[in-house]
Amino acid sequence: MQVDMRYGTGTVVVDIPDKNVAGVLETAQSVPLTDADKAVRQAMSHPIASPPLAEIAKGRNSACIVISDVTRPVPNQVILPPMLETLEQAGMPREKITILIATGIHRPNEGKELEEMVGRSIMDTYRIVNHFSQKPGTHAYLGRTQKGTPVHIDKTYLAADLKVTTGLIEPHLMAGYSGGRKAICPGLASVETMKVMHGPELMEHPKSAVGILEGNPFHREATEIALMAEVHFNLNVAIDKQRQITGVFAGALVESHRVGAQFVEKQAKVTLPAPVDAAVVSSAGYPLDTTFYQAIKGLLTAVEIVKQGGSILLVAACSEGIGSKPFTDLIFKTDELGAFVQGLYNPANFVIDQWQLEELAKVARKADIYFYTDGIPYPQLAKLFVHPLKSPQEGIAQFFARYGDDVQIAAIPEGPYVLAQIEGA
Repeated sequence: MQVDMRYGTGTVVVDIPDKNVAGVLETAQSVPLTDADKAVRQAMSHPIASPPLAEIAKGRNSACIVISDVTRPVPNQVILPPMLETLEQAGMPREKITILIATGIHRPNEGKELEEMVGRSIMDTYRIVNHFSQKPGTHAYLGRTQKGTPVHIDKTYLAADLKVTTGLIEPHLMAGYSGGRKAICPGLASVETMKVMHGPELMEHPKSAVGILEGNPFHREATEIALMAEVHFNLNVAIDKQRQITGVFAGALVESHRVGAQFVEKQAKVTLPAPVDAAVVSSAGYPLDTTFYQAIKGLLTAVEIVKQGGSILLVAACSEGIGSKPFTDLIFKTDELGAFVQGLYNPANFVIDQWQLEELAKVARKADIYFYTDGIPYPQLAKLFVHPLKSPQEGIAQFFARYGDDVQIAAIPEGPYVLAQIEGA
């Protein structure tokens, strides 16, 4: 069987003999909304557990609309125009509307990248600013959560009279599902807040995992932080494998996100009857696989369905290389993942982007990692705690050499958009 794995803006083919295919795990076939603009307008006028956006906007002096950064394929060019129109019709002056990019601890999005995200018209018409997690003086302290996390949130957001969040709901490796509260934390949080949110106490918790909201400490903490910052209206979408909108969920932050996550679970959850020897997974192609840092999310998609001591083959284009300089430096100077994770319990060792290496360590504790990319020089791959490959098919051959002719291999072409689980787990 030939399986087309998402890779950059295209695909790479992996050939697995039919008898060795344990399953090709894909999101459920879904029908995209025939009129997405109309669906967004209806969601804003008939929201979940909230007055309509137009009603909330009346009498307010300024607005901040939070959007995801470039690493999330949110259809901003569909959801922003009706939202902006609604605010202006409610009496909000255009010059008082700010679009704030929730970069979290990522780099800013500007130029052609920004145009790709929001479209030229919006880019030229509205004030758009990036969040900078490490920029001094750009955050306000709101106090501490019940757990004790210090909450520092972007001042641009806090200064707005009307606070609106947007985003995409998909399975998420530590928050259970993206969207909702994640627009605020990590989206608009300072690095001081993220030292706790991406610290080992939360990250190593067994319920800080994909597809889990109930009892998930990361989800609970991020929700409390978002409520401290205030969110007057939330609008999230779900998309299909062609990146077309399949659902719109708007209204009160907690309630609209919960409904959206339940919808996405039905669309994304795929199960196998038993763990497999090996899995082949992508990181869903562009923009999620532009760096190895982001592509690690694909590995977390497959880790739940492989046996202890199994193998995972990741294919990712990594057109921008390994990742940020702090992440690249960290991974190159790390000799042993177990010792690295233990060192995280000392706050003095905190490094920006360390959490993704911690996630890689979680995978490595269970499975051997094989990696194919043409975006990173081959000699560097061995430093990434993976078995480097010169082709995806080389990885399949190694699975046969290791597990024998009856090896069972699962394929996950869409990577993190799939919630891959074992039945009854």
